[in-house]
Amino acid sequence: MSYMGRFAMTQKEHQRGLVLARVLEGQLPLQNAAADLGVSYRQALRLKASFKTRGPQGLIHGNLGRAPPNRISESVRLKILELAEGAYRGLNDVHFSEWLAEKEAIVVSRETLRRILRAAGRPPKRSRRPKRHHRRRERSPSKGLMLLWDGSPHRWFGPDWPFCTLMAAVDDADGELVFACFTAQETSEAYLRLLKGIVQRRGIPATIYMDRHAALKRSDPHWSIQEQLSGDRDPTQVGMALRDLGIQMVFARSPQAKGRVERVFDTLQDRLVAELGLAGITSIKEANTFLTRTFLPRFNKHFSSKPTHAHSSYRSPAGLDLKRILSFRYPCVVANDNTVSVGGLPIQIQPGPGRRGYAKAKVDVRQHLDGTWSVYYQDKCITQQPASPLTEPLRYLRKRLSSRTKGAAEESLVYSPVTSPSPADIFAVQLM
Repeated sequence: MSYMGRFAMTQKEHQRGLVLARVLEGQLPLQNAAADLGVSYRQALRLKASFKTRGPQGLIHGNLGRAPPNRISESVRLKILELAEGAYRGLNDVHFSEWLAEKEAIVVSRETLRRILRAAGRPPKRSRRPKRHHRRRERSPSKGLMLLWDGSPHRWFGPDWPFCTLMAAVDDADGELVFACFTAQETSEAYLRLLKGIVQRRGIPATIYMDRHAALKRSDPHWSIQEQLSGDRDPTQVGMALRDLGIQMVFARSPQAKGRVERVFDTLQDRLVAELGLAGITSIKEANTFLTRTFLPRFNKHFSSKPTHAHSSYRSPAGLDLKRILSFRYPCVVANDNTVSVGGLPIQIQPGPGRRGYAKAKVDVRQHLDGTWSVYYQDKCITQQPASPLTEPLRYLRKRLSSRTKGAAEESLVYSPVTSPSPADIFAVQLM
């Protein structure tokens, strides 16, 4: 028996042809052939009939050469390539597939999209390094038990725009991006604004895990007399705010220790830059609005997970004066003319009850995040001052000339305006 023509057959179909040829020649019973082919007897009868009628071509699968019904059409493929080289050029494969489904109503899997782009010669956005082996740290069991925060300087508005810093806080329990905001630099003011957003949106967390940035942990070598006597140093401005809110500070000893927040920044530098470019946003004010209203909900929908316990460890800030807590603090002594001077900025204190004066009184001067000033005496606000520019406090050491102790000095935090004086008997060591 011979058959004319050439056919593209698989090894399995070719083997079936050899077995069925022996059946037709009477060399092998069909029951034994069914066992050799791994099919039922009824299927073996169908294969034998097809092979007898059509020859080897009868064993070839009927879908050979047909386009699958779920195949991406050529027009859709060309549309995807056009968008990949045009409006969505800055998106990675997963991000691109999400935007195709959301904005263009083109639903394709990441793997299908990857095959289309690679076949067209479009490389991945960035190469992925092989992952190193690290021991996994278990997540916190409930939300609010521990947050991780940090700042990331980057060209967030694109390569043609200057660097700015994105401040972000991540809940360790479920990976939720609790709050984020853009600032010019990673400063004390930036951390206080980030803390304000966290407390207002979610509440007061139990612990915050952080690095040893100078705004968070003091790095200057100077100890005041009071600190030497107590054996403990006063915290930074951010540290004092965290202490007043009852938040425990945990400092990381290596970049790998806070790897979760670093990975979030890695994802944000990939996605957020692209989305800001698509939205045409190039200012910090517009970017912060876009973050809170648009980006954070969508980001958390994709990347946050379910915590182990549904219980939340966030505490309510009800009853707390957040405006006073989240501010810069300057301890001062009132002069004889009932004024305090903060870095050369005079603040006139209004008369108290019964036209009382406050000369020689120790007061707490605060500059709030809106730039305004308040003076507190015995936990009561006794005067307020209009806004002035927010600057990082400087830690000054003033030599005590009246002391007989060699090298004695007293230390204080001082507001430093742009045109601040520099007395000859004062030298500054920047703390923040």
